[in-house]
Amino acid sequence: MAPSFDHLREADLDEEEFDEDEIDISDLRERYEVQLEQGYDTFVVIDGLPAVTEEQKPRLIKFLMKKFNAVGTAREDSIFMPFGDDGKSLRFAFVEFSTASEAAAAVRQLDQAPLDKKHTLRVNKLTDIERYGREGRIDDNFVPPEIEEFTPKEHLKSFLKDPSGRGRDQFVMYRGDNVGVFWNNEKDTPENVVDRNHWTETFVQWSPMGTYLTSVHQQGVQLWGGPSWKSLQKLPHPFVNLVAFSPNENYIVTWSARPISVPDEGHPVLSLDDDGKNYVIWDVVTGKPLRSFANLDTAGGDDHGAAKQRKFPWPAFKWSADDKYVARLNQGSSISVYELPRMNLLDRTTIKIDGVMDFDWAPSTPRRDGVKQYEQLFCYWTPEIGSNPAKVGLMSIPSKEIVRTLNLFNVSDVKLHWQSDATYLCVKVDRHSKSKKSQNTTLEIFRVKEKGVPVEVVDTIKDTVINFAWEPKGDRFVIITTTEPPGPTAVPPKTSVAFFCPEKNKGPTAGNFKHLRTLDKKNSNAIYWSPKGRFVVIATVHNQQSSDLDFFDLDFEGEKPEAEKDLTANLQLMNTADHYGVTDVEWDPSGRFVATWASAWKHAMENGYHIYDFKGEQLREEGLEKFKQFAWRPRPPTLLTKEEQKQIRKNLREYSRVFEQEDADRGASADLAVVEARRRLLDEWHAWREQIEAEVKEEREAYGLPQDPVAELLKAKAASLEGPQEETLVEEIVEEVLEESEEIIS
Repeated sequence: MAPSFDHLREADLDEEEFDEDEIDISDLRERYEVQLEQGYDTFVVIDGLPAVTEEQKPRLIKFLMKKFNAVGTAREDSIFMPFGDDGKSLRFAFVEFSTASEAAAAVRQLDQAPLDKKHTLRVNKLTDIERYGREGRIDDNFVPPEIEEFTPKEHLKSFLKDPSGRGRDQFVMYRGDNVGVFWNNEKDTPENVVDRNHWTETFVQWSPMGTYLTSVHQQGVQLWGGPSWKSLQKLPHPFVNLVAFSPNENYIVTWSARPISVPDEGHPVLSLDDDGKNYVIWDVVTGKPLRSFANLDTAGGDDHGAAKQRKFPWPAFKWSADDKYVARLNQGSSISVYELPRMNLLDRTTIKIDGVMDFDWAPSTPRRDGVKQYEQLFCYWTPEIGSNPAKVGLMSIPSKEIVRTLNLFNVSDVKLHWQSDATYLCVKVDRHSKSKKSQNTTLEIFRVKEKGVPVEVVDTIKDTVINFAWEPKGDRFVIITTTEPPGPTAVPPKTSVAFFCPEKNKGPTAGNFKHLRTLDKKNSNAIYWSPKGRFVVIATVHNQQSSDLDFFDLDFEGEKPEAEKDLTANLQLMNTADHYGVTDVEWDPSGRFVATWASAWKHAMENGYHIYDFKGEQLREEGLEKFKQFAWRPRPPTLLTKEEQKQIRKNLREYSRVFEQEDADRGASADLAVVEARRRLLDEWHAWREQIEAEVKEEREAYGLPQDPVAELLKAKAASLEGPQEETLVEEIVEEVLEESEEIIS
């Protein structure tokens, strides 16, 4: 039987009273004590609610729960809605979410979201309201806001009305520390509009429709515009490196290699949620940040994870043609599509596409045959994985419907090329042989607007395709190929330039694409189509040995070769030019002029710019020290209908007569101006001489001198000659040769 020790315990307790305070259990308390969540980071304040009674409250809460659960997790008992003495709610509520990140998402996605036709939600963090109150930004006594007097804003598209009436285009030049905007005067010196010193710190950039000029600074980005060129918006993203606008200029994304660091005292616009992020997407009109993102390679993916990028992509965020969606590639796993302006993930999930390597939105909304509801399209491609073939797909957004897929085999690389109207998509496929010792290229063209989206294989090209470009608003394209393997070489490779166009077809759709002509033994490496189509410049850029510029017309009105009678093009080389050290080429938005320039950012030899007309005739050349950047100001799309544009083309010869007469009058007026300037200078000289002669006359009278000293001298000389003169005999001897003969004596 086990011995009992109860009597010993009782004895010990009797001898010494038990004292709880002497027992140290701090280590146990620290280990097992329940840590209650501190602060109010999970709480948000919802304003803008309708006033409801107690009976109506459950219905309102149930309606709000649908919105809250779309961004996080909230329970009905976590919503507190205070009521007033009149028995109605005070039109705001406190909501508690499960985590602070869900509360931040609610602020980001639900703020200014419409509740119904009469009510718009305003969502703020409870901690922000407390912080502003402590800092004295919120007064306890309500003071009605002052309504500023309306002042009309400047017309941001006033540049479309050229004061000269000649329809000129503007361009910006960055040279040295100066940035200036100029009117293009063809052969004459450009007319300066504005010129400022240190207007930017790194570069300038136009918005897609030319409304804004972007300057980049250490503190962030500024947008300028209007006739007075004042600052229209400031986007304070510190140490920004790159910017990109949405197609309709509603949004802009900024990127900095240095992650955002929000100071303890706060930031005027960015919040702690933006700390450590690299990308910020802004609303251009309000200047407010919509959402921020970290680099995929540093953050290991976005909110949903992604594979590490192999190289830095730009633009990292790509926009749909209507500005309603922006998407980001999580290379190897998925594509994240966000709805604007709320920047919420479409259907709260990424689009899973195993192995996805690249994607691109259609540049416009294609009107597809047999489809009543037109949605935005993007294309993507995936490589061969195991026994699965490579794949190119077309997806419709927001339905996420797969419109068309194409399987590919023996694929080394794929490049996606949309035509400007999204009528065609060319997929350039680099294929390798089974032994991987040889390579060829095929062009797979998706006819997007035709029923079923048929795919046409254009040609098998044995050489490496280094460049491809569609004709804007057209159906022709140009490729540049080389026989040398890809990769950097000491000497630029020899290239060939090939032109393709459809066959003539009487039906509503274009005919099959056919090879038009190939130009061999070239050094060309770049293709620049006119924004209006028809004309194209094939150039050699970034090449110290060659700097050729070839100007082609694909609708030449002369005689057409017999072999090309059935094709929709007539190719003609109009002119060839040379700009030593050229680094960039750009057409103006009207398609009348081409600018080429050698940037000091790329080399320091003969920096400056040239301007050519569309035929390749050089109009102007200007060398400038430290010349960095040239950019034509874009124009918004025309407001004319297709029928009106056709009518203008039909009567173009009549308009051209008027324009030619205006050019002649302008030339004559220029000559007349030169003549008038010379006549004015002559008149000024005569007036000056008369003034000097009058002053000399007054001085002679004052000193008693003769007015005409030359006449006085002549009179004195004549008087001296009137006296008797001695006769002088002058004898002159003249010799005359009558005959001359020559005899040779041996």
